[in-house]
Amino acid sequence: MTVAFEDLPPVSAFPVIPGRRWGPGLWWSATTGQHVTAGSNAMRAQLMVLDRDPDVTGLAGRPVRLLWRNPHGQVRSWVPQLFARRADGTALLADCPSHPDSGGERARKAAEAVAQACAHLGWTYRRLTPLGSVLAANLKWLAGYRHPRNAGRPGLMAAVIEAFARPRPLIEGTEAIGDPIEVLPCVFHALWHGQLTAGLDTSLHERVPVGPQGWSVPERGDAG
Repeated sequence: MTVAFEDLPPVSAFPVIPGRRWGPGLWWSATTGQHVTAGSNAMRAQLMVLDRDPDVTGLAGRPVRLLWRNPHGQVRSWVPQLFARRADGTALLADCPSHPDSGGERARKAAEAVAQACAHLGWTYRRLTPLGSVLAANLKWLAGYRHPRNAGRPGLMAAVIEAFARPRPLIEGTEAIGDPIEVLPCVFHALWHGQLTAGLDTSLHERVPVGPQGWSVPERGDAG
């Protein structure tokens, strides 16, 4: 409970698997300003989700190994892929399967054991559901603007927030402020950090409705 796992390096390296199109890499976290080791495309997608979560204060890849004895007295171990610290001091341990059945029986039994250990500490363990292709693509696009430099010149962010105080199409609000080449990175930065809101279940485009923080995006077909 007293160990800052979010500050620790991985206890074991992510494997490099020949033939896969995406291998281990580093994700720059907007939450911490530090790099997090990511072992797969599925893990990177989940890192994007957690990095946008305002309740998350720390992130790390594979910082802890859990060991336990099974009912037959055999020692078993598991290294969850992700650690996320929450603002209240509790934590999430998570794995990021590329599809729900990844890992087979061994992963299922490990999930049960890790979940029990986390519950004992007041933490949470989850096998995170893979993201849909549209949501993943939208988050990847917005993530390209997560760095503070995309907030732009002094006063630009305030102008962006004001322009979308009432929901309007992305391009209309952008052009009301100035040159889209300058303004759009700031708008995307605000969308990434939750200062503006847009529906991410459909592909982002120039007419997508954008509103203020906390705005409830209308359901498809809802005129309101």
